[in-house]
Amino acid sequence: MVTLLEMGKFLAPTIVAPLGAVETERLLLRRFELNDLDGLAAVFAHPEVWRYPYGRAFTRDETSTFLHNQIEEWDELGFGCWIALLKATAQPIGYVGLSVPMFAPDILPAVEVGWRFAPTHWGNGYASEGARTALREGFETMGLTTICSLPQDINPSSYRVCERVGMTFERVIACPATDRRGAVNARLYRMTAADWTQSA
Repeated sequence: MVTLLEMGKFLAPTIVAPLGAVETERLLLRRFELNDLDGLAAVFAHPEVWRYPYGRAFTRDETSTFLHNQIEEWDELGFGCWIALLKATAQPIGYVGLSVPMFAPDILPAVEVGWRFAPTHWGNGYASEGARTALREGFETMGLTTICSLPQDINPSSYRVCERVGMTFERVIACPATDRRGAVNARLYRMTAADWTQSA
């Protein structure tokens, strides 16, 4: 049986260099580590973090599974999502980065920029700051030609981030149901390497 991770490796575009840790003006962005579980579980305990698409918080066991999957995905693909730490305190406040959107099979192969932050830190521009950094690294370090984003169509806070960072809306797509949620619709945004060069 082919695992989801193996499918992701097959469906991920080729990269010219792996993704590394990055500092922004206010954030430290690095690979997940096993000892991030406590901090990440505190973030994921907020129902708002996973309201779209699950409508509830994550349990500690679900957070642990997420964490292990992220570490394994980065080992296999050479990129993934970063844990987002406040530079001033090293407090984890969420994650942001690049991944293969296996939940949207119609657009694969693809790389998606995505983010989730604790609601206590919403409204401070961290999602835009992290997303711009992920786009820059995706194009300039990894050598990607296009990056997408797929916020749920009933989540305007997230799709406005796409618009703020210069991504272009294409269409609404259907994401099939899984064993954890029903079918949902997402707004497909894209940016090309040429778009990034023009906007940088």
